[in-house]
Amino acid sequence: MPRSASGNEYSPQHRKVRKRRNVSKMKTYPSGENTLERLPPEILIKILSYLDASSLFCISHVNKLFHKLGNNDDMWRRIYMSDFGRYIWKPKSDDAVFKEDPVEVETQSMDHWKKCYFRTVAGQDISKWLRKLKDTKPRTGLPILTECALRNMNVKWELTVANRWGHKITQEQSQAYFLDSSVVVHWSSPNFPAYCDISNIQLHGVRKDTQATKPGWCSLILKLDMSIMRGWLISQDKLICLRHLSSGVLIGVWRGNKRVAFIMACLHFHKLVQKSLLGTPCIPYSEPVDRLPLNDSDPEPGLHNYSLNFVLHSSNTKFMTGYYHELSCHNAQTQEGMVELRVIRFSKLFQHKLLCGNAELLWKSEMLEGALENCCIMTLTLQDECQKPFWCISTPIAIKKVKSKASDYSESHFQMIYWDSDGKVKVTLVWLEEQKRLMVISLTVYISVVKINKRFSTLYGTSA
Repeated sequence: MPRSASGNEYSPQHRKVRKRRNVSKMKTYPSGENTLERLPPEILIKILSYLDASSLFCISHVNKLFHKLGNNDDMWRRIYMSDFGRYIWKPKSDDAVFKEDPVEVETQSMDHWKKCYFRTVAGQDISKWLRKLKDTKPRTGLPILTECALRNMNVKWELTVANRWGHKITQEQSQAYFLDSSVVVHWSSPNFPAYCDISNIQLHGVRKDTQATKPGWCSLILKLDMSIMRGWLISQDKLICLRHLSSGVLIGVWRGNKRVAFIMACLHFHKLVQKSLLGTPCIPYSEPVDRLPLNDSDPEPGLHNYSLNFVLHSSNTKFMTGYYHELSCHNAQTQEGMVELRVIRFSKLFQHKLLCGNAELLWKSEMLEGALENCCIMTLTLQDECQKPFWCISTPIAIKKVKSKASDYSESHFQMIYWDSDGKVKVTLVWLEEQKRLMVISLTVYISVVKINKRFSTLYGTSA
């Protein structure tokens, strides 16, 4: 029989004391460490090997330990072989050119199969669409099915904005407006930092999986270092100041608190499918150098039989469209390293063209929307004598009042000017008071001699 409660080790009171002592002897761990993290790496890798690609990709973003384990090359090799066998998708040499990133070369042994997996996922249908993109529009030389290809492959554009303290916010597009030869993409978020705190902006093309079962592959399109380029003011109203960065990127800044209200990007269709899909997360797609033979049928060197497709528009509204062919100039017209192509002349009144409606740029944030006057988007596609795109731009442009020049119009004159390393565009307009509309009375395109010589292996602008 058990002893009495006064000295019996089997009494209820004694059992409670022993239980408390056993609990006190149990090993305790820091509150931030969980049971799974205490397992040996070999056991954790065995557990993670049962995950699919999407789950493994997600878990690699939990913490440093799972980031290291989730990038295990052996696991990604097994996943790759399970999904694709021995097939490795690579773009043809005439479809894309990849530049090797030194960092990628160093870490190839660590995440080689992970990159192969993502590239294969992204490239399963790309080859088929690249073949379809060979049919082009005669007036632009651009693929007919560019918009169709982007939509069918579920391509979206993501923006990553980093502040000067290293914090990043990645935002998927809010809206995308497709036109004939360009797309205008909008991003708006209340989490964007103040304009003065932005350190860099990255734009990626991302192919989303329609079933959301696999992570999408992203391709870097452009990266802007805000410490070098702060942009310039092109328009403003009572709410918004609009600043233009290079590469067709616009930032709308609230005038009250200087925070970013929205970001816009104007993307030209030329090689846009390749730029959005065939780059890497760190290195953009590099277009192959396409050297064309020079037509020497004219004894005097110069540019012959060029054509221009010119559009002034807002996000989804066109103000002016024009197609101009048989544009030519002689080598003697080379000035300051530029070759001049006169498209619309002051003296030829029949070439002058009215704008449809008021030139303005529509904007939209999370809560408000409006229209900024005296600015619009210019999309230009210049084809060479072989009817291939030679200079392609889509960019916001400001309309500024200038002093009246000698012309048949006494009304107020305005001007739009754009330039980059490849060329320059100069547009002169007049305000017709009776029609309450702007009219283009002059359009001149200047092409860099360096760009021409690189394309045709010529020696324009030299003593030779």
